[in-house]
Amino acid sequence: MPASSRSAALVVLCAGMLMIILDGSIVTVALPAIQRDLDLSSASLTWIVNSYMIAFGGLLLLAGRLGDLFGRKRMFVAGLAVFTVASLLCGVSTGQDMLIATRFAQGVGGAMVSAVSLGMIVTHFPEPRERAKAIGAFSFVGAAGASIGAVLGGILTQAVSWHWIFFINLPIGTAAALLAVRVLEPDRGLGLRVGADALGAVLVTAGLILGVYTIVETSRFGWTSTHTLGFAALTVVLLACFVLRQATATAPLLPLRTFRSRNVSGANLVQVLMVSALFGFQILIALYLQNVRGYGAAETGLAMLPAAVTIAVVSLGFSARLNGRFGERTVLLAGIALLVVALGLLTRLPTDAGYLVDLLPTMILAGGFGLAISALIALGMSSASPADAGVVSGLFNTAQQVGGALGVAVLSTFAATRTRSLVADGHDRASALTGGFHVAFGIGTGLLVAAFVLTVTVLRQPRIAARRAEEVAASPAA
Repeated sequence: MPASSRSAALVVLCAGMLMIILDGSIVTVALPAIQRDLDLSSASLTWIVNSYMIAFGGLLLLAGRLGDLFGRKRMFVAGLAVFTVASLLCGVSTGQDMLIATRFAQGVGGAMVSAVSLGMIVTHFPEPRERAKAIGAFSFVGAAGASIGAVLGGILTQAVSWHWIFFINLPIGTAAALLAVRVLEPDRGLGLRVGADALGAVLVTAGLILGVYTIVETSRFGWTSTHTLGFAALTVVLLACFVLRQATATAPLLPLRTFRSRNVSGANLVQVLMVSALFGFQILIALYLQNVRGYGAAETGLAMLPAAVTIAVVSLGFSARLNGRFGERTVLLAGIALLVVALGLLTRLPTDAGYLVDLLPTMILAGGFGLAISALIALGMSSASPADAGVVSGLFNTAQQVGGALGVAVLSTFAATRTRSLVADGHDRASALTGGFHVAFGIGTGLLVAAFVLTVTVLRQPRIAARRAEEVAASPAA
């Protein structure tokens, strides 16, 4: 495939993912306006976010495997079409039921696009140096897209209306789908002759959807309620049955050999911890700016813009070269270290914080995510064979979505509990909210420290891992 064609393919893949990532965060800033316009209760409002996350997180593994079977290009284009049509329906929604249902449909399309994107980068860029650059660009989309979404969501909501946060997807999705048909390299897929593992698909999809649902509903029912514990137990049973099925199926949906790689297993665990901390940070810092400091939607988005710019500069300008020079594992450790400092600073955030002194340093240090995510993707995909690239890509994205849902649920729950305790002790609303955020940011910092330790103890630089595999294969015992 010529270099110009590969570049065009990368642009299309990044454009598709940017639309998906933007939509995941652009809604957050617009939620108050949606609530006022549609007269929603707090419970209904949360489902505008939750319905998307449940569909997205629950269908990623299935979509990744279907991409392997039927062709990743077909899955990518079909996902763009589903997402674009669903966005149009979201924008014209006039009531909560329609908006929640169409947000679920957006999650389905988002899962179809996201599940195969990383696998397509692996196959389109087989040369290590070019792949590193491609992953750097793709990482920027994932890392900066969320922050850009917050900015764009605030501006569109305040300047026009919340409907336009969905309408903006129409030209992007249409152009990306048309270009994808022309520039992406066609792939036939493995075909149904290898087996689709329908039972495994049902078990894992039901288990993941139920698991994400259980996590996001903890904010309403609590972690120790009968509802949460009952659904959590059912989730464990479904996923345990899925694992047993994968061990015995002729053509498993998720081959258990995938987890024999320390890098694949370790990178997914690191990502759950890292994304849990940072997705929770993104939501909570927006709430702090609006509920404590009194920022408007557009002001909140602009306040978070330095994080997006820093992540963009690091991802596109430095990450690939640093990965090539020092190795992905070293770069990942450096990125996580910066993020530990960033969230650690927020544990002492004052009620009357000044932006330049108290918030801007954290926004700049958040650029460490640009270093960490590109190195993490490279490590996580380093052991994926071409035949399993789609399912590993789906696994990686599933870990990201589960981590995001878990982070928001855990950090928000502890923040709310601490806030209620401080209010009961006589603190004013602003100081009580800030105290709750301190606890949440402290937990986020702890999650990042755990990710750092796990990186040190489990992950290996790909070249080292490959050399050790060669030594084992050449030994007499092998």
